[in-house]
Amino acid sequence: MEFLDLLSFGGGGWGDDLAAGLAVTVALALTTLPIGLVLGFLLALAKDSDDPGLIRAATIFTTIFRGLPELLTLFIIYYGGQIALQKLFRLLFDTYVEFSSFTAGVIALSLVFASFASEVFLSAFRGIQKGQYEGAYALGLRPTTTMRLVILPQLIRLALPGLSNLWLILLKDTSLVSVIALNDLLRNTNVAVGVTKQPFFFYFVACMIYLVLSIISSFGINGIDRWSRRGEATK
Repeated sequence: MEFLDLLSFGGGGWGDDLAAGLAVTVALALTTLPIGLVLGFLLALAKDSDDPGLIRAATIFTTIFRGLPELLTLFIIYYGGQIALQKLFRLLFDTYVEFSSFTAGVIALSLVFASFASEVFLSAFRGIQKGQYEGAYALGLRPTTTMRLVILPQLIRLALPGLSNLWLILLKDTSLVSVIALNDLLRNTNVAVGVTKQPFFFYFVACMIYLVLSIISSFGINGIDRWSRRGEATK
């Protein structure tokens, strides 16, 4: 019963703290995902274009953020980005500004996620035959309509396995934000461990929570996969 008491909600337990940390972790991952996907998609378009300048810029971006450790990227955004932003606002508006740990975490994780997602999208783009574009243009479809109705459905199907792996990596990488004082699941777990001196129990609970998030994600990914293949012929 002692361990159950530690997970109780209220003044004597840590259940509410872990739940609050879990909410921050999920919110961080869900906020980062669409930003990283859109930026990764745009980077892939740039790399797949015929413009040497766009190709070079996108390549430099992905090389930097794929090469830097995620933790170092987080420190650069949180400390370096904050200093740069404060100097800019002081110069232009003569005012002080700062962004939160949550915002820094979203920015840093989005940049890293986008750099890897761009390679997944680029491989998916190159897996789509040029005849798909030519056929759509022959039917009178505009480029934006061709991308939305013809290319994107195939792109999702081809990119989904790689993006699924990146999402699971993102869920785990959210734990890095604990080092910049964001009260996510891991930080609140560390606080609970420090107070109760029960490291094995609380870290085991945190492991189980991350595992449950991964299992739930797997069900969601399988649902998206079935949706993306709904038009395929079955034997």
